[in-house]
Amino acid sequence: MAADKAPERRTHGVWRWTARLLIGAVLAGLVVVGGTAVRVWQVARITDYSKADAIVVLGAAQYDGTPSTVFEARLDQAYNLFQKGVAPLVVTVGGKQMGDNYTEAASGKNYLKSRGIPADRILAVETGSDTLKSVEAVAQALQARGKTSTVLVSDPWHSLRTRTMARDAGLEAWTAPTRTGPAVYTRESQAHGIFRETFALLWYRISHYSADFAYTAEQ
Repeated sequence: MAADKAPERRTHGVWRWTARLLIGAVLAGLVVVGGTAVRVWQVARITDYSKADAIVVLGAAQYDGTPSTVFEARLDQAYNLFQKGVAPLVVTVGGKQMGDNYTEAASGKNYLKSRGIPADRILAVETGSDTLKSVEAVAQALQARGKTSTVLVSDPWHSLRTRTMARDAGLEAWTAPTRTGPAVYTRESQAHGIFRETFALLWYRISHYSADFAYTAEQ
């Protein structure tokens, strides 16, 4: 009788250990995701005005040369940093979509020129279709000019991922994100930004590829 129950006990034991492993894996995953989300939130709150070689503005949508509200908020922050003397050079970055007349970098440069920053103090890096390609293009352009320290301007929730990528590309990088614009308008947009950037950062750390998400047309 005992022998008849032995296979059943072994089966129950296997299932019990399998369940424990699955539960352990789920809990470990939750810890990693939760910890990353906390770091995204923490770095989003940092505004560092330390002196740098360049202020780098991450690109966003533009419409026939006119920056979107998301992009405009970033450019305005870069303008404020330049006026405070944080860096002598502003770098705009970003390519263009099929059919566009302007790159993100060019439209950003034109906007900053219209606000009074001299053209020779703005470097437009007109490549990059996602965050990683943009950061790598900026790193290459700055390093070719003997510049290595940067303050990065993007949305708050984007800060940790851009900083991580910039440091991986060989730059000394810290962040001074925008505090205006659609990315920070509401609690809902803030929560969405943290959620999005948590998984985008995890994906980058696993694969070293970028995972960017489009903003809505209204932005």
